[in-house]
Amino acid sequence: MKSYRVGVLGGDGIGPEVTAEGVKALQAAAKKFGFGLTLIDYPYGAEHALKTKELIPDSAFAEMKTLDAILLGAIGDPRFETGYLEFGIVGRLRFDLDLYVNLRPIKLYAEHLCPLKGKKVEDLQMVVVRENTEDAYRGQTRIDKKGTPDETAIQEMLYTRKGTERIIRYAFELARSRPRKKLTLVDKANAVRAHDLYRRVFAEVGREYPDIATDFAFVDACCMWMIKNPESFDTIVTTNMFGDIITDLGAVLQGGLGIAAGGNIHPGRVSVFEPIHGSAPKYKGQRKANPLAAILAGGMLLDHVGEKAAGAAVEAAVIRLLTSGRITSIGTDSGIATDAIGDMAAAEIAR
Repeated sequence: MKSYRVGVLGGDGIGPEVTAEGVKALQAAAKKFGFGLTLIDYPYGAEHALKTKELIPDSAFAEMKTLDAILLGAIGDPRFETGYLEFGIVGRLRFDLDLYVNLRPIKLYAEHLCPLKGKKVEDLQMVVVRENTEDAYRGQTRIDKKGTPDETAIQEMLYTRKGTERIIRYAFELARSRPRKKLTLVDKANAVRAHDLYRRVFAEVGREYPDIATDFAFVDACCMWMIKNPESFDTIVTTNMFGDIITDLGAVLQGGLGIAAGGNIHPGRVSVFEPIHGSAPKYKGQRKANPLAAILAGGMLLDHVGEKAAGAAVEAAVIRLLTSGRITSIGTDSGIATDAIGDMAAAEIAR
């Protein structure tokens, strides 16, 4: 029997609550599909940092590198300076594990969830491939004359040919595996001249994929078309910063952050899967947070480790809960407790 070692990092706010339900779904899938699951719990987040002054110790990080995958809840706490926990924990996972692919399926699971008039499930079936290790998130920062009227703040946008080529190649391969075989590059090459690198590499790699239809969209136009004509998109590849923005827009089109899951991936290596929502500290401990995004992240995790049937079963279970009307809202107003939704999903997976 195959067995997988999975790290569980619940994090902050509602993170531990929704992650527990993601774990529940993983365990139901393991029982249903006959594979082993060893879970390693990690306490890292705000409470741990307050007690110990550490984020992820090197010994724990070394162990994480040996895992098959990690399920991450949410990181962030208002008691810390904005970005401190996020860069120290999420940033370290992404950058030090070289998780260069941020994969964000944007799927409409039930028509009533979409805020766009007249859009059907088949109109919103796209996936965004976001570069995850470069751009403004990795460039140098410089602040001069801080606190004076002449203060300047400079943030570099860093792109490498290697980083650009590997994310574009991943996107072409993904597009080839999908029925429509269409790939759109989203950039801002008309204003950000560094994006000429993306344009050139996209054209060069594209010559190796004559079966893939390609087009381009500036990021502002992309946002407009995602609202007006979401059905025009299939696979999108884009930069780190723009991917960060358009995937949140995509989450709204799906019905909200409560349904949006993502993967931070390095093919063939330990990768991290998470709901893309934040830690929402005001809802901590209230059992109101919807865990479907964390459950779907678990499904992505299973797909990544090779348990594709199990991953598909997790997604199918969520779809049945939504289309049957048993879960009518994916917000905190659903009237169904976090753990109760997890129980419902686990029961559906076991069916």
